[in-house]
Parts: sequence; C-alpha cells; structure tokens
Amino acid sequence: GYAAEMDNPLMAHLISPELQNKKDILFGNMEEIYHFHNRIFLRELETYVEYPELVGRCFLDQMEDFQIYEKYCQNKPRSESLWRQFSDSVFFQECQRKLDHKLSLDSYLLKPVQRITKYQLLLKEMLKYSKNCEGAEDLQEALTSILGILKAVNDSMHQIAITGYDGNLNELGKLLMQGSFNVWTDHKKGHTKVKDLARFKPMQRHLFLHEKAVLFCKKREENGEGYEKAPSYSYKHSLNMAAVGITENVKGDAKKFEIWYNAREEVYIIQAPTPEVKATWVNEIRKVLT
Repeated sequence: GYAAEMDNPLMAHLISPELQNKKDILFGNMEEIYHFHNRIFLRELETYVEYPELVGRCFLDQMEDFQIYEKYCQNKPRSESLWRQFSDSVFFQECQRKLDHKLSLDSYLLKPVQRITKYQLLLKEMLKYSKNCEGAEDLQEALTSILGILKAVNDSMHQIAITGYDGNLNELGKLLMQGSFNVWTDHKKGHTKVKDLARFKPMQRHLFLHEKAVLFCKKREENGEGYEKAPSYSYKHSLNMAAVGITENVKGDAKKFEIWYNAREEVYIIQAPTPEVKATWVNEIRKVLT
C-alpha cells in the first residue's frame, strides 16, 4: 500500500525529492521478512497443525532465517528519522486515504519488531502446557534460541549508537555483552594523587564486550523522541582481550570484579548493578580468555 506506490509513476509528483530513492531506508528488509514468512515459515507451521506440541522443531529448523530481524531492527532508527521528517507529506496521507487505514504507516513499520518479541511469549505459553510431552525439549531450545536472537538485536541496537570509534567495530568479533557499570581505575603510571583520587569517585561507563576487545564508552543522554531518544555512547578507550586478565572477586563487594591490562599496569575495578549481572559478565569474559 505504500512501498509499491513509491514506484508508481502516477504518484511521483506527490513524493518530495528528498524522499525519492529512500524506499530501502524507510522499509528496511521488510520484504525479505514477508517472503520468509509467506513462503517458508507459514508453510512449515501448517505441517504441525495436528501436532502443535512439536512446533518447537519448526522454529529450530528456521532459526538462522530469523536473523533477518536483526537487520530490520538495526535499520529502524534510520527509518524512524526519515518518517519523522516526512510523516505529514501529501504522499503518505494519500496512501493512507486510499487504504482506508485508521493508523499511519509507522504503526505498521513497528510490526516486525513486535512480532519477534511476541514469538518468545508464545513459546513460553506453549511450554507451560507441554511439560511432559514429546517435543518439550525442542520448545525449550526454540525459546532459548529466540531469546538469543532478541539479545543480539538489543545489543546491536546499542552498538550502532557508539560514536567516536576510529576502527571498524566488525573487526572486533562478535558482540557478546553490553551494559552500564561503575568503574574505578588504578594506573601504575601516573601521580600518587591521581591514584588516590581514583579510589573514591567511580566513572559511569557503558561496556561492550567483543571477542577481541572490551570497549569503554560514556553514555550520552538521549534527546529527541522515538528512536532518537535512544542514548548514544561516546567511545573512550578499549582493551585488547589478548592482554586482559580478570580477578573474579573483589573483597567486600559481591558486585565487583577486576579487569586488568598488561600485567596489572592498568587495573579497572568494575561494579555491576547486581551480583547476577556480575556473574554473567565474569563467565563471558572467562570464556573469551580460555
């Protein structure tokens, strides 16, 4: 109703020049998602109509294809920003009138994001009623995989908001974790005063743990609306994981751990919001280091 009309010569006069050739930005890979569901996933699902408890298998078989949602979500901020610029354009109003839609296009552009989050709710619900039956393990595995995709989507939404990093983030390997922490630093080089000062006041840092490096960023508070409200992270420094060591427990605080660099030349005391978050991070870092 909208995408096809952007290519319709009879509608061309209603489209402002800045909006022309921006179809891919506005709709992202919506068409790819649509074809996946229409040609593959729906047909697969239909084969389980008589055996709903086995539907977990269907998700597992298609799990790789679900990663197309990550691409869609990564493009979403660009799409929203474009929509905000042109939402009141005559072209969109005319399309909406023709379709007789009560809601405007942006409500529909949100659908894929809502859909991928809905799958995990449906799988949880099915699991609740499939405890001891055949297929329960597949359902559990499908749920875990979908939650993994949601985490990857969420992490990548934060990662695209990093500013000021010179290199190419893709070269740092997979993004494993991201989150906000209190950080104290203790450098062997430098004046005693700096050292003493550092002990008291923590810095707020947003950490991004990749396979090859951990990035320290400062969160910039959001302004604007919608996705522009999403925070951005200004890059401060990074540590190459090849030279990193970790102390898992810091005396007197179950939420703290240490990351140190180059044989303790630099030490970063990191305080997680909860002991659980700390445990998850320590596990991930340990995996990278081993």
